[in-house]
This record gives sequence, C-alpha cells and structure tokens, in this order.
Amino acid sequence: MNSMIILISCSHLCKMNTLEITGFLFGIAGVVLTLKENVWCFPVGLINVIVSLILFYNQKLYADSLQQLVYIALLTYGWFQWLHGVNNNAIKISDSSKRLIVQCLIIWLSGTAILGFLLHQYTDASTPWPDSAATVLSFIAQWMVARKKVENWLLWMVVNAAYISIYIYKNLPLYAVLFAVYLILAIAGYRSWKKVMFADAL
Repeated sequence: MNSMIILISCSHLCKMNTLEITGFLFGIAGVVLTLKENVWCFPVGLINVIVSLILFYNQKLYADSLQQLVYIALLTYGWFQWLHGVNNNAIKISDSSKRLIVQCLIIWLSGTAILGFLLHQYTDASTPWPDSAATVLSFIAQWMVARKKVENWLLWMVVNAAYISIYIYKNLPLYAVLFAVYLILAIAGYRSWKKVMFADAL
C-alpha cells in the first residue's frame, strides 16, 4: 500500500514538473518574441497560458487561473491587432496618454477590490488579495501589449516582482525563476521598445 502511495505521488510530481517545465519554456519564448515585436508571441503565449491554467488551478490559485482564461481572449485580440492593426493601419509602439494611465489606475484599484473580496469571501484561494492585485494589473499590461503601449513593460516589472514572491510562497520554484527571468526581460523589453519608438519618431 505504501509503495502504491509513493508511486502515485511520484507520478503526480512528475506530471506537475512537466507542466512547470513546459510553461517555463513557452513563457520565456513568448516574452522574447514580444520583445522583438514578433507576432508569433501570441500563439506561443497561448500554449503557455493553457499550461499555466492547469497548473494554477491545481495549486488553488484561482485568480491566476481566471487570469489565464482572460489571457486567451487578450492574446487572441492582440494577435488580431498586430496582424491587421487599427482601421487597417499598422500599430506602432507609442506612449500612453495621462488620461489612459489614470483610467488604468482606476480599473486596477476597483478590479483588485472586487476580485479580492470575491475570492476571499467565496473561495479557498490561497493568496486572494496579492493574487488579485497582480492579476488585474496583468490584464491591463496584456491589453497594453496588444496596443503596443510602451508602458506595458513597466507594469510587467511590477507584476513579475509580485509573482516571484507568490510562487516562492506556493512552492513553485521553477515558476519563481521564470518570473525572475520575465522581470529581466521586461527591463530589456522597455529599453528595446523605447529605442524603436525613438527611431520611428525620427
């Protein structure tokens, strides 16, 4: 009986490790492709999202699971935008207006309050408030990617730093490393997009 339990546990652990490794590899690839403004970042990102959805649900990170479902819609939207542009005009990297920044801040604060309350009251979510704050900010950042707003990278820096702490707490070390790499890539992405934006302005 003990041998059977050990065998089942090892099988489950190997399955989870496979999910983590797959998510890790496609996650890195997706961010690198985004940094390079390569439209393949979207299908690669969708694979990462599906894998992450399974992993996070198993860990009772429900806000993260919801985040992956919304990402499917946002990635699909971004894929279409990068391929066809706005009104058939190609999207170029640009700054966000002050009005847009204020709107995003309001959405983040209200969204965090609502999602955090719901998860805290009605689920057994492990980290409802930090998870909700990072989740809503991730939605905003991903939408900014779809519209090629350079500030998306600044938001990802904050999100990645938050998730490093969350995943260390949840004993998902490979995902903690993944988001540490994401943090480095977000810094590189911001610098790269700023250079492109400056070159386009000349």
